[in-house]
Amino acid sequence: MVKVLVNGAKGRMGSEAVKAINNDPELTLVGEADVGDDLAASIAASGAEVVVDLTAASAGYNNTQIILNAGARPVIGTSGFQQQQVEELQALSAEKGLGGLIAPNFSVGAVLMMKFSAEAAKYLPDVEVIEAHSPQKEESPSGTGVRTAELIAAARTQAPMPTSNKELIPGARGANLKDVPLHSIRLPGVVAQQTVFFGGLSETLKIEHNSQHRESFMPGICLACKQVMTRQQLVYGLEHLMD
Repeated sequence: MVKVLVNGAKGRMGSEAVKAINNDPELTLVGEADVGDDLAASIAASGAEVVVDLTAASAGYNNTQIILNAGARPVIGTSGFQQQQVEELQALSAEKGLGGLIAPNFSVGAVLMMKFSAEAAKYLPDVEVIEAHSPQKEESPSGTGVRTAELIAAARTQAPMPTSNKELIPGARGANLKDVPLHSIRLPGVVAQQTVFFGGLSETLKIEHNSQHRESFMPGICLACKQVMTRQQLVYGLEHLMD
């Protein structure tokens, strides 16, 4: 069985991960850590092979370094990583020969939503992304929103139609990432939701994903804990382990 430590175990996502790992016959929970704990010491004491980090975006980069340097495989559920940071962590994981994952979203349905959106963008280049999370979400836009925009931009075969950039109120058109308008909503009652809205000649297409409960992310977390054991490098996006 794969020995797993959950960092951020007292949080909403972390507590769900603890339950999911305990209920998976191929995984064994060997430790729990949270804010204020010495993560490197916890990994050493527990003998963890995989560390699931579900803390905060501001801590994700440093925690991933700690996990790799401690000889464990990271499964990172925090977002907000810059491309340079991902590349640095990938170089470190390759140096250590340790597989790992940074996942903007652990939901299988969300990964499929991103995959379908990239496919649609080949034919419908005019698109906007609207993502919604709870008010406790630390960063905006979400990692899922950023990843979706990146995949759409990479898949486009033609440029989107020019639009007016006149805003009566600054920020009315949202953010813009590689010519993909990106809007963030933060409301109570929301767990995670994203709509990718395409427009074409006299038609529209919406691809939408909703997570009603954090348990929707658990199958992806358990899958990742097993799959990173067979890898020698860190990947960005759960889709790399699903395929």
